[in-house]
Amino acid sequence: MIEVKHLTKHYGDKVAVNDISFTVEDGEILGLLGPNGAGKSTTMNMLTGYISSTSGQALINGIDILEDPIGAKACIGYLPELPPLYLDMTVMGYLNFVYDLKKCKLPRKSHLKDVCNLCKITDVSGRIIKHLSKGYRQRVGLAQALIGNPPILILDEPTVGLDPKQILEIRTLVKKLGKKHTVILSSHILPEIQAVCDRVVIINHGRVEANDTVDNLSRSVSGDNRLTVRISGGRSEVLQAIRALEGVEKVQADMEREPGIYEYEIEAAPDADIRPALNQMVQDNGWCIYKMDLGEMTLEDVFLKITQGEGVRLSSQKKPEATAKPEATAQPAEKTAGVETETETDTSAAEETEGGEA
Repeated sequence: MIEVKHLTKHYGDKVAVNDISFTVEDGEILGLLGPNGAGKSTTMNMLTGYISSTSGQALINGIDILEDPIGAKACIGYLPELPPLYLDMTVMGYLNFVYDLKKCKLPRKSHLKDVCNLCKITDVSGRIIKHLSKGYRQRVGLAQALIGNPPILILDEPTVGLDPKQILEIRTLVKKLGKKHTVILSSHILPEIQAVCDRVVIINHGRVEANDTVDNLSRSVSGDNRLTVRISGGRSEVLQAIRALEGVEKVQADMEREPGIYEYEIEAAPDADIRPALNQMVQDNGWCIYKMDLGEMTLEDVFLKITQGEGVRLSSQKKPEATAKPEATAQPAEKTAGVETETETDTSAAEETEGGEA
């Protein structure tokens, strides 16, 4: 579990992170979003103990990262945006080095084998890291974060540099890890966050602007009731018929998508469901509906609306209550006996030539 309480970071007169608070529950995958310069990376660096905060608390499984950094960091597996690799080492040599660095207590041979299988780097375990493609280097970086089977994983842009097939594999892996780990995932690929994360926190200008599920944010941000339909029939006749429906506030015709079939953007009253009346209208006139989409907002729509200064008010935003600083810190959760082994057939890309790209 991660608890962030009124965390603040100043760089001289500049406020990089301004009094942010949120919680990540055990087994939850949290997406951390924000435009460049919003304070996202600074927040992740404070959570991992890479830099100190000016004020506030970051608790890792109940341990204050500043009061007991060694105990807190023992609970964290961290993959920064640039993986911390030693390029002249072999993959297995590097993983053994990280194993010793973390003072891992799990059986060395079986644990490292499980990590390699999980990240699908077994086939390159004997190769020198500098000869690997960027995609394989990213997997090696993820493997080092998993050594010791930490209960909390903080992943900064884990799919950068990967091809579409590898991105899908990493998404699947993150979902799997989320069943047994608490995960914070940062990414600029918004569909990735939407596909993987249980909840998102959007940071803008150093403040938490949103903290909820994507569905709840979409409903809060969008005050519109929109419908997109494709209907056969004369354009002017269809427009006139739609305007006559009860609850319709605005309608406009788009281009002819297919011969004799136009697309219409309909805006209805906030609580009106015009679909039954629309279907009846089409049937009465002998027309046909070829497409009907609700105007639901994607995470990209929500992100842009919140971060572009449109004065959005989020009724669903969760605001953690301030709590007093604990007098004593909890001990790290006991580590489980190893990383779950990947049992599926290895579907990773064929071994690449030296200097090749993933």
